[in-house]
Amino acid sequence: MAKLHLIKLSVGSESVATQAAWQADRMALTGTNPRHVTRMWPRRAEELLNGGSIFWVIKGVVQSCQKIIRLDEVIGEDGIRRCGIVLDPQLHHTRPQPRRPFQGWRYLIDEEAPEIGAPYQEGEETLPAELQAQLATLGVF
Repeated sequence: MAKLHLIKLSVGSESVATQAAWQADRMALTGTNPRHVTRMWPRRAEELLNGGSIFWVIKGVVQSCQKIIRLDEVIGEDGIRRCGIVLDPQLHHTRPQPRRPFQGWRYLIDEEAPEIGAPYQEGEETLPAELQAQLATLGVF
């Protein structure tokens, strides 16, 4: 079975550092792994759970990813069933890849996924997203 990934905008994140800080705050409050709750249940769940990751677009550039651990059913306050995508708490850098804005999440086949790099370490310096996008467009990254 093929490995499949998701790609999603990290709304509100300015950098991998701000994404990591937000997730750390949420984990401290909940005591659980980070999760992203979405209205739609992935139809290709089995492929996602075969080693898939969620790739995060920050400021128009794919900059990070996390392994998908499992999919949990979440019932909202409105009684509607949703999907909680439970993630490994370790963020990884990715090879920067420009992406146009889109809504929701999209499937990403393994062959088209950016290269996964080193784990994010708290306090490390990274290039500004705009510069990463320009360098990736030029093929420097």
